[in-house]
Amino acid sequence: MLHCPAHRRSALLAGILATLLASAWPAAAQQQTPLPPGSPLLGRPDTEAAKKLAPVAPPPLPTAADQIPTAKLKAPAGFHIELYASGVDNARTLRLGDKGTVFVSSRTKDKIHAIVDKNGKREVKVLASGLYRPNGIVLHNGTLYIAELSQISKIDNVEANLDNSPKPTVIFSDLPKDEAHGWKFLTIGPDNKLYFQVGAPCNICMPSDRHGKIYRLNLDGSGLEVVASGIRQIVGMDWHPTSKQLYFTENSRDWLSEDVPQDKLNRVTQPGK
Repeated sequence: MLHCPAHRRSALLAGILATLLASAWPAAAQQQTPLPPGSPLLGRPDTEAAKKLAPVAPPPLPTAADQIPTAKLKAPAGFHIELYASGVDNARTLRLGDKGTVFVSSRTKDKIHAIVDKNGKREVKVLASGLYRPNGIVLHNGTLYIAELSQISKIDNVEANLDNSPKPTVIFSDLPKDEAHGWKFLTIGPDNKLYFQVGAPCNICMPSDRHGKIYRLNLDGSGLEVVASGIRQIVGMDWHPTSKQLYFTENSRDWLSEDVPQDKLNRVTQPGK
């Protein structure tokens, strides 16, 4: 029986290729395993330098009131630090109502709390639960507006119904559902419109036309407009009292180093551009 050299070479190459594919398959399968929503490792590049960086720590459990070390906290001259309330897990945004109620969003616990001060004794009430990633809240004329991951809702006459609060009414729901940078900050502008952001759904990428923007809405949920573009993710924003310009923070990319690139404080000078 004759053996053709070309056939032997083909068989040898096929064997080598099969071996390489077999050895690479476990690593490829491991790399393709998707991370769970909200994982602190989302967007981390597969480099040794990135692997040495610590991920963001998960939110801590609420600390007992008698274990909070307020005496160790330092404040500028003329300021005093004291414990106001405890037992509110993962507090993200605080707003003060006209009657003195402090409203608090608990993003990872999907709740809105109300802290009521009665003659120096403060009571924490659950105002709304069963939400999804409620982060931004803002008050306007007695109405509490809530920014969840993919929708904006409201509770009218909120301070008059703290013990029997109605379910929030959704006013706008056509928002992306991406977990990465999906939580939203919320404020009301001098034009009496709601302002919020839709962050880039990634660490580094070219986002879709809907992402990486600041939007505004009428208070009834109509009239969606783009205010600013080219934004990775916002943690907070507010209005200059004199110029009425919108200032906002922007988080830069992750997994490069502990402090580079630096985060930014920006302002909107020409809305819509």
